[in-house]
Amino acid sequence: MGSHQKITEYERRRDENIKRNSEMLAALKIKSKLVDLAAVSAKRERAQCKKPKIETPVVLRRSLRTRGVPPDASTAGGITDDLDKKLVSTRKSKPVPWKSPQEQGPLAMRDICTCDDESDQKLIEIISACSRKFISGEADAHPCDNLDNSENFEAFKAINRLHCSINVEALQLKSENIARVVPGRIVSLRIFPTLDMQMIAVGNKFGDIGFWNVNGKQEDGDGIFLYHPHTAPVSGFVINPFSVSKMYSSCYDGSIRLMDVEKEVFDMVYSSEYSIYSISQSTHDVKSLYFGEGIGGINMWDVRAGKSSFSCDLHEYRINTIDFNSDNEYIMATSSTDGTACIWDLRQINADKPAPLKTVTHKRAVASAYFSPSGKCLATTSADDKVSISSGANYEDTCMVYHNNQTGRWISPFRGIWGWDDSSIFIGNMKRRVDVISVEAERRVATLESDLLSAIPCLYIDGDGDEAALLFLDKHDRLLIDKAQSCFI
Repeated sequence: MGSHQKITEYERRRDENIKRNSEMLAALKIKSKLVDLAAVSAKRERAQCKKPKIETPVVLRRSLRTRGVPPDASTAGGITDDLDKKLVSTRKSKPVPWKSPQEQGPLAMRDICTCDDESDQKLIEIISACSRKFISGEADAHPCDNLDNSENFEAFKAINRLHCSINVEALQLKSENIARVVPGRIVSLRIFPTLDMQMIAVGNKFGDIGFWNVNGKQEDGDGIFLYHPHTAPVSGFVINPFSVSKMYSSCYDGSIRLMDVEKEVFDMVYSSEYSIYSISQSTHDVKSLYFGEGIGGINMWDVRAGKSSFSCDLHEYRINTIDFNSDNEYIMATSSTDGTACIWDLRQINADKPAPLKTVTHKRAVASAYFSPSGKCLATTSADDKVSISSGANYEDTCMVYHNNQTGRWISPFRGIWGWDDSSIFIGNMKRRVDVISVEAERRVATLESDLLSAIPCLYIDGDGDEAALLFLDKHDRLLIDKAQSCFI
């Protein structure tokens, strides 16, 4: 085939059409516009393209208790825990997600004292001197100490209950008996059980513990000492009446610390991943601590052995208070946010299905349940605007007294506290007063007022000694003391 082969008529016309169309497209600049459109389209596609989401795996947090694993002994500062695995696995407590990390082991008092070193040493000297007086037998004697454990003692107690009623009109609130001990809201309070000093310990919601030496000397300054041993609200105190130099404090961060003045430390006694909402000690058994842990659980801690001797669930929700009967060492009362207050016999508690001797039912959370001084009555305070009083041989007789207990979330709940006998209950009032409820009349019979009481009082604890005193807190986070000199009638 030759290189110059003659083309057909069809091929010639096709080439002419191609040439004519190319000239027409060149005149319209179609190719350049297509290139521009393609570039814009590619830019839009790049802009709309999103990076694929990186899905993180969902981690299901399960506590040791829900897995049936006993707590690690290393997390308790070397203290072992011999809880039965079956009991541990049945606990319904849940971890507290907001709990702050806490330092394990002892904390030197001087390191966590927010005052100066001189104030720290003053507190240590005051408490140590009182403890040495007790050990040496030089402490002030209680009126009952000289009585024999015989019929004379029982007669004295009967006369005391009849004739040692308090004349509430003699109670007076003075400006010198008002102090701001800690910053923020006070959530727990305890009086040192001694007549040789009037020392009060308070805890706030930030984990601070403050001490107020009420009758301190002028050279001691304002008599207020402040420490920071915890990281969350301080839920309670226990002070050994036979050794006032040792004080236990519990906290929502799951810790219990022992303030040992002789060693000048706040030592870690117990540590848990569950909040501790209440703590108490029986006057008949100073070797054991009872504390409400997690959701409805109670733990009995052997102080000497340094481990738990019993643990079980008593309520459906947190335990707010634990109290012991002064007349029977085996009878205990608990109050709970589940709307019940229960009386228990420690000898008959079954860890699998604990059955109370008596249950007082309210419609809302029960803030407190306290035995009367004689142990014959039980008073409970609830958010359903009721104060119940149970009496009788088996506490079978229960009456409900109306009282406005709607304190709201910014004020600590009202807790009805027994007076110096079984006749009266003291409780806060939303009108910045203190109500006195008569057990016999089953109603409010008196109200304490003062111009110095500028906010709603919310918590009360009665004093002991030669002076009658009523301690309470107000909305402004102040500690106030109503005193009555020789007011026994």
